Amino acid sequence: MNFLKLFFCVLLIAGCGKKEDSTAKSEDHSELKKSIVETYAKIVFANYEDSYNLALALQKSIESFTAAPSAEGFEACKKAWLAAREPYGLTEAFRFAGGPIDDEDGPEGNINAWPLDENYIDYVRGAESAGIINNTETYPEITKSVLADLNEKGGETNISIGFHAIEFLLWGQDDLDTKLKTPGKRPYTDYLANGGTAKNQKRRAEYLNVIAEILVEDLKSMVDEWNPESKGNYREAFLALETDKALSNILTGIGTLSKAELAGERIFVALDNQDQEDEHSCFSDNTHRDIILNAEGIQNVIAGEYKRLDGTVVKGASLLDLLKKVDSKLYAELEEISKKTVENTKAIPVPFDFALTQEKVGGQGPIMLSVLSLQKQGNKLTEAALALGITIGTDLPE
Repeated sequence: MNFLKLFFCVLLIAGCGKKEDSTAKSEDHSELKKSIVETYAKIVFANYEDSYNLALALQKSIESFTAAPSAEGFEACKKAWLAAREPYGLTEAFRFAGGPIDDEDGPEGNINAWPLDENYIDYVRGAESAGIINNTETYPEITKSVLADLNEKGGETNISIGFHAIEFLLWGQDDLDTKLKTPGKRPYTDYLANGGTAKNQKRRAEYLNVIAEILVEDLKSMVDEWNPESKGNYREAFLALETDKALSNILTGIGTLSKAELAGERIFVALDNQDQEDEHSCFSDNTHRDIILNAEGIQNVIAGEYKRLDGTVVKGASLLDLLKKVDSKLYAELEEISKKTVENTKAIPVPFDFALTQEKVGGQGPIMLSVLSLQKQGNKLTEAALALGITIGTDLPE
């Protein structure tokens, strides 16, 4: 865990575990707490299922394009990638909560690892033969096992699979001049075997298809872990936890995402470094959506509500419902800051890499205001845990 993340995490958990609000003990809220945990499990399953379905649509789009490369097919792949990022961005609220996405064998590093060193995968400016795709001698075959084994091998930026590897193979490197406000401009002809651009077009197509397949499989594993129709999966174990332990996991997850991961790693680091390489979706310039969706995912968990892709709403007992019974003032404050945080993230100008150059750490720009709002939300979640007599976990993942 780097110093910055550790700093934010320490602030998040400061004071937890010793004080307990007497109000929380004066009434028995056990049934409501149990309902909150059940609502969370329903939301997680629905959200992962939506994410899996759009990843499957992305895979099919890639298969169609690579079978007969065209400019129209390439744009369809990009649109499918952007669409798939929408439900997945919300699922980030389920991280850091002791769930299967982050466990020892969890697929998070396969799905959403970043930042990505482009020349680990394919050619880049000034290095036309770089990457696994162009290294036919060392990697004569492009297979799932080969690419999965290479992920983060020799360094955490050596990312070979996942959403951002697909993103790079669709958009290519972003423009160095952020004033242009344009994403990468990889030509579809990089996949055209006869008369195409670059080289190893067939291998590039194989690579893209393989990592799309891995992404779909990893997301399906999360659907299976939370499927209410399955036995012996993580959902069953989660619902069997002591209720306050389950609530502790939930609060630890969204608190860590809000104050440590999103405010710190995903936004503050990029602002502090003024480097487009530190933004989440740098090739497509979709980072603003990543930030908004992460914030909305936290809000979904707090409010106990998720709107599915088909428009149906998964809704039930929420943390706000419980907090309203225990501390009405804190309830109102948490509800307000969760809404305000989403509003602040939506106010960040697009594209994010250009917006970075328009403000500095400590200022009053929209990026910095989002960082402060996310920190404040993390503080309120800590206060909420104390008021409910729940200890937030300190065993935070790196």
